[in-house]
Amino acid sequence: MAADSESPIAMEAVLVLPFGDSAVLVELGGEPGIETSLRVQALARYLARATGGLPGWERPVPAANSVLLPIDPAEPGVALAVSRVEDLVADVLSSLDDETAGVEEGGLIEIPVLYGGPDGPDLEAVARMTGLSSADVFEAHAATTYTVLFLGFVPGFAYLGPLTPALVVARRSEPRPSVPAGSVAIAGPHTAIYPIDSPGGWWILGRTAARLWDPLREPPAMLAPGARVRFIPERRNS
Repeated sequence: MAADSESPIAMEAVLVLPFGDSAVLVELGGEPGIETSLRVQALARYLARATGGLPGWERPVPAANSVLLPIDPAEPGVALAVSRVEDLVADVLSSLDDETAGVEEGGLIEIPVLYGGPDGPDLEAVARMTGLSSADVFEAHAATTYTVLFLGFVPGFAYLGPLTPALVVARRSEPRPSVPAGSVAIAGPHTAIYPIDSPGGWWILGRTAARLWDPLREPPAMLAPGARVRFIPERRNS
């Protein structure tokens, strides 16, 4: 019988692989989501504690359902690193749910958003794709409390989920060469805010004046894994 999402992860569901000659990749089983994200974050913290201070080991980088451990290709070298990580993962898997149980849920961050109009050029297109009205789209988007699952793509870009199934749409077939910082967008099961001007293929529903990435701030990223986020619709001045 298949294990449910609440069960401890079996070793056969985890892959420990060389990632080129300078990193080790640990892939966890399970669909990306809050439970998987908690396990990934817990595993990354455990691996950071276990390898911190050792020659040639850098800080683990968590993603949707994997952890990347950059290492020095000379010492420890990828073959030895893979063997070491396999042992560490085997040791912690049985207690990984206990590790996640000790994780405190992040505080609630409210982010004001102007939906639609010039700030949300894709709102009407998403409405057509989902069969909803434009108002239904932004109301559904703002009605959910999201969790920061992981960071990626560009500095400070937080993947938030879960997105309500009614709003799940595939990425744009043609990415934009430039998306303004603060753009609030959706793609697949996630929503996100573009922290800087950058290319992007997500559907833009609105825009916030909140500064998601500030290299002079400590920490530079407003959102960290585990934080909870609510979007607050703002009225547009007539």
